[in-house]
Amino acid sequence: MKVVLFCGGLGMRLRDYSDTIPKPMVNIGYRPIIWHVMKYYAHYGHTDFILCLGYRGDLIKQYFLSYEECLSNDFVLSKGGKEVKLHSQDIQNWNINFVDTGLYSNIGQRLKAVERHLAGEEMFLANYTDGLADLPLPQYLDHFAQGDAIASFACVRPAQTFHMVTTEASGLVKEIRDVEQADVWINGGFFAFKREIFDYMGEGEELVREPFARLIEQRRLVAYRHHGFWACMDTFKDKQRLDDLNAQGDCPWEVWRRDLPRESDGVVRANGGRGLSVLRAGGNRRP
Repeated sequence: MKVVLFCGGLGMRLRDYSDTIPKPMVNIGYRPIIWHVMKYYAHYGHTDFILCLGYRGDLIKQYFLSYEECLSNDFVLSKGGKEVKLHSQDIQNWNINFVDTGLYSNIGQRLKAVERHLAGEEMFLANYTDGLADLPLPQYLDHFAQGDAIASFACVRPAQTFHMVTTEASGLVKEIRDVEQADVWINGGFFAFKREIFDYMGEGEELVREPFARLIEQRRLVAYRHHGFWACMDTFKDKQRLDDLNAQGDCPWEVWRRDLPRESDGVVRANGGRGLSVLRAGGNRRP
């Protein structure tokens, strides 16, 4: 199954890094976040990638053209450094299609731009390429296949800490609750689509606005509640959290380092699910 990775945005909220490199190339440990996302899908056997390039796409191309396996694999160095024997490799089985989808394109436009590269695919995966999770992909896809939905996304609990406020019309505060106490779910950026998704997309439309609204109206959009680990790298603080986890050797998203993924359950259907599911939206950054 092909995997479409949206990696062309400007990453304005991570400007300490994205002023010079594209957001997907910001490192977590030895490797950029795009590598961690690709490694996740490769673990489940999905190694055919389509990269939707935009801002500084040349750096993403250069990274893979000069990819150095030794950085993340054990190896033996011999003959005075002239010979390197790797114990394992990362990307030898990956097929990566690099496609320029425009500097200022939104997510919907980027997806439409690679439609021709998905010819013959009945179903494909997609990802914002700015978040990491231990989402059990086989279970997620099984839930998607059970119904007649055309699109699916994993919804997660917000990683940020903030308070939800309820007020009266006069402004008098009725209640303040931590977001963790509320049944709030957001779009985690892990998608599965049937090819019919393109029939619901108009020229220039953002993916989760008009197209998803049409799917909701027809009850063809399904969300999967993931209760495990999820973290998005939107800000410097988010990156610091991922760096800290990596430094501690506690990287739940590295499903390839363990035998079994964590369990996750529950499906939320549009116009009939439990609780509140919130789609992340906004500009060029993400739907």
